Amino acid sequence: MTPYFPAHGDDRYGVSHYDLRLAYRVAANRLDGTARLTVSAAEPLGTLDLDFGRLRVSGVTVDGVPARYAHSRDKLRVTPPAPLREAVVEVRYSGRPVPVASPWGGLGWEELSDGALVAGQPIGAPSWFPCNDRPGDKASYRISVTTASPYQVIANGVLADRRRGAGNTTWVYEQAEPMASYLASVQIGRYQVSGHGGSLLACPPRLATRARHDFGRQDRMMTLFGELFGPYPFAGYTVVVVDDDLEIPVEAQGMSIFGRNHVDGVRGCERLVAHELAHQWFGNSLTVACWSDIWLQEGFAAYAEWLWSEASGGPPAGDHARRWWHRLAVQPQNFILADPGERALFDDRVYKRGALTLHALRAAMGDEAFFTALRAWTAGHRHRNVTTREFAAHVQRHTPRPVGALLSAWLYDKPLPGLT
Repeated sequence: MTPYFPAHGDDRYGVSHYDLRLAYRVAANRLDGTARLTVSAAEPLGTLDLDFGRLRVSGVTVDGVPARYAHSRDKLRVTPPAPLREAVVEVRYSGRPVPVASPWGGLGWEELSDGALVAGQPIGAPSWFPCNDRPGDKASYRISVTTASPYQVIANGVLADRRRGAGNTTWVYEQAEPMASYLASVQIGRYQVSGHGGSLLACPPRLATRARHDFGRQDRMMTLFGELFGPYPFAGYTVVVVDDDLEIPVEAQGMSIFGRNHVDGVRGCERLVAHELAHQWFGNSLTVACWSDIWLQEGFAAYAEWLWSEASGGPPAGDHARRWWHRLAVQPQNFILADPGERALFDDRVYKRGALTLHALRAAMGDEAFFTALRAWTAGHRHRNVTTREFAAHVQRHTPRPVGALLSAWLYDKPLPGLT
């Protein structure tokens, strides 16, 4: 299968840890960084190719020894003093970060009206740090950000330290659980941070009342998804509401980012609250090994919306399934769910057909077997990468009923199967 983004990532090596030390000046949109990557390769490498965008590199070392490098076309090629098997590669860089161009617009580090956000899925990570940008290479992270003291900094993981200086504050976050590069995130803004429903909520003070109401049932969602999908997979969860409009909410590991337009005080976007929370299981803990299997993330999160509706007094999942089946039936039947193609990666048909696949599987297996299989799926692949073939084999082991033909029709046939 041809990779969707062949210019991104290198499977000759892996990164086990990223140590990112950043300083950001909001008014100038100026980022100064030092990235230390703990790298290992199966065979000695004479060169190491890192994905890195338009920031200017000022120096590279390998295990503390200066190394030659060339930076062009969003690739940083490092030539170590000797062939590399295991090493710490340090890259120093600076400049004005700009998003990575993509079919879905700019991705990655984005300047806000008063702050910054990172929206990396699927190829935006190189906009702000050098990395091996493929979902199959997960690593632990330490992210340190220094910026002006009026601003809050929120990043993945647990806040390990906060140090005030002369007008600046340094925020240090530790992300122990393995994370794909596209899920790494930094949010900078003038936020009011409060504990809410067992999670953290960061939002502009003027939106606090509305935000507390709109996310007021998130603790119930967390309980429900814990029962259906298994224990929440990370140390914490933070919702950030930025003081700008966003087209859609943004997923990151242990975090979700919403625009001010998603906060209306009447829970008008509650299905999106459920969707982004569900990604912590499906997408962040269990991450696709390759982008062709995106339905394993988006289909599951879309189905979680229906499950929340069913549990919270709204229409049951079956009603949502029938409504969406009729809507998809009149749309083009021109893609394969298990390999939709790069351009259709975030097509709404992928989300909804993915959810329909799960509902059809649930109907075939019965609730007890279906949800037992889901909990075993998240437990057995916790903090790992997953594939469609692994999922199909997994669910068949959890039911005596043959479900191979059903899954094959939903996943690999272009025509929309009937919904029973």
